[in-house]
Amino acid sequence: MFRILILLVALLMVEGLKANESTSFHQVKALPGDGIYSLLRRYQLDQFSCNFTKFYELNKLKRNARLIVGRDYQLPILIYTFNGKTIRSSIGVNDWDLAVTIQTYNEEMLTAQLRETSFKTNKVLWVPYHLLNCRDKQLDIASPVENNPEEGPGKAGNRNFPIFGKDYAYTPLRSNKLKGKVFYVVGGHGGPDPGAMGRRGDYVLCEDEYAYDVALRLCRNLIAHGATAYMITRDPDDGIRSDKYLKCDTDEVLWGGTKMSYSQKTRLFQRSDIINELYEKHRLQGVVEQTMIVIHVDSRSKKERTDLFFYHFPGNSEGQTIAAALHKKMKQKYKQYRKGGFYHGTVSGRDLHMLRECKPRAVYIELANIRNTFDQQRIILEKNRQLIADWLFEALD
Repeated sequence: MFRILILLVALLMVEGLKANESTSFHQVKALPGDGIYSLLRRYQLDQFSCNFTKFYELNKLKRNARLIVGRDYQLPILIYTFNGKTIRSSIGVNDWDLAVTIQTYNEEMLTAQLRETSFKTNKVLWVPYHLLNCRDKQLDIASPVENNPEEGPGKAGNRNFPIFGKDYAYTPLRSNKLKGKVFYVVGGHGGPDPGAMGRRGDYVLCEDEYAYDVALRLCRNLIAHGATAYMITRDPDDGIRSDKYLKCDTDEVLWGGTKMSYSQKTRLFQRSDIINELYEKHRLQGVVEQTMIVIHVDSRSKKERTDLFFYHFPGNSEGQTIAAALHKKMKQKYKQYRKGGFYHGTVSGRDLHMLRECKPRAVYIELANIRNTFDQQRIILEKNRQLIADWLFEALD
């Protein structure tokens, strides 16, 4: 009889937890600049994958959706009524260490001014979802040894990368000199947005196609030398191409198969949120060096010629350093290969979303003026696209 009573009490406690979980979660408003990752990180929820899963479920959101400023979102923080006695009796557990962890969490939230008052005062106790559901399941990310841009990191021994196209899919490992380093390669625009457009005879040149081709070639170079490299903008059909005139299309997606939004602002946050989530996963692994390369083609007056130029976020020394290294390499190569040796590329700071909102050290590259006849040679000729990718790689090596 005593055993039956114990079982009944335990069942009631479990049912109580389930009922509380299904009806009561802490709710907050999204602040300007908030992404899902930054929001969960603010509440110390970012190191457990089940918190992300629960957040998407609670708010009926797709993975990597953009948050709307001012809108209310439920966080994976369960709300319990503190009975004024103990945390254990309030939530129906006997684990002393768990109770101490919950108390510490609530006190830290109060110190961070994310709670207005102590749970002992208003009787509202916050319990992070993972503490009751995946306490020992922190993000489990494979070591960044060889990254398959099609399938993700950790595919050791697999040197076939379909994203590069059938003629380039096989990517032999030439060295391990970049092993342990992570790169995010972003071809500008894509999907509903072709970016800048130029004309050459009867052909239309779309910025996103040429930026993407150079990005693929750079990514392949990085992987060939042991780096973990992510192609953030992705085209399921267009691998590395040898054509002069690359067909404009709208089927590009983002890492993870995320469809690009028709809203420019949303598209930018989709990119930055994906990169920041990957960045934090690798940071937790202990990866020290993570770099983002954003590749674009500029649009100016038809008469204006430009050389490759580079942006970094104003005041960001790491971004400025890598931009300067890329600029130096280009200057060396132009001196060697261009008649007269003149190179007019520049390095400057600019407050762009991808430089401001993404966590890795970052550089933003403009390859050419897509409207200038001479600059067009730099991107329409395959050998030139490959040389650009090779020279950029040499500076990153």
